[in-house]
Amino acid sequence: MQAAAMELTDALIDERTLSKLKWRCRRGLLENDLFIDRFFKRFESTLTVKQVQGLNVLMDLSDSDLLDLHLGRKTLAQVDANLVQDEVCQVLSMLKEPPERSQ
Repeated sequence: MQAAAMELTDALIDERTLSKLKWRCRRGLLENDLFIDRFFKRFESTLTVKQVQGLNVLMDLSDSDLLDLHLGRKTLAQVDANLVQDEVCQVLSMLKEPPERSQ
């Protein structure tokens, strides 16, 4: 049973879920929108259910806390110790990845 649950969380999300997620991720601060837009451009085709869970946790944060996490001014533990979860840490590191350089 546990293996089946693990496979489910590693499953890729469908287009409808992706569309809803993008709508939910719209933010009030332009800076956050820019980070999130870059995240979707890079990872939207490979997002898993587990990563979506982590992203949803981050989207529950205030714009200022989210920006502080993006910029490294705060850690997850400084914002809320309950945020230190594998899927949240993974998505935050994905969000913080620098843009790919074009040649």
